[in-house]
Amino acid sequence: MDIRRAATAAELTAAESLFDGPARADWAERFLAAPGHLMLIAYVDGVPAGMVSGVEMSHPDKGTEMCLYELSVDEGYRRRGIGRALSLALADEARARGCYGMWAGVDADNEAALATYSSAGARDEGVFAMRGWPLDQE
Repeated sequence: MDIRRAATAAELTAAESLFDGPARADWAERFLAAPGHLMLIAYVDGVPAGMVSGVEMSHPDKGTEMCLYELSVDEGYRRRGIGRALSLALADEARARGCYGMWAGVDADNEAALATYSSAGARDEGVFAMRGWPLDQE
């Protein structure tokens, strides 16, 4: 397995099977151009097998932390440590960027994600509630 930081929209669209839906080139370019956004892709024999995306978040009284935004491993490559390796690689990147911590929001019943993050050293920090504001654009 080889984990590399995605640097081009072509790399992101080539890995779109790991996303929830098709990758759009304009969104991929915007993601890559945004400071603090990164995506690491795990390759097995040259094939995208998993990905993790991270977003740096800064606040004047806290400094900068890394949000593990999304983790995905292709079904055919699961249970091989790829998710753990990607989580650890993102944590290494966050540390190198001077982040004071890293976090991920996880559905309480997502046992696979909870196990993956625990195996990569994440700790349960308590109950988390999420609220969303759909901002439909027409």
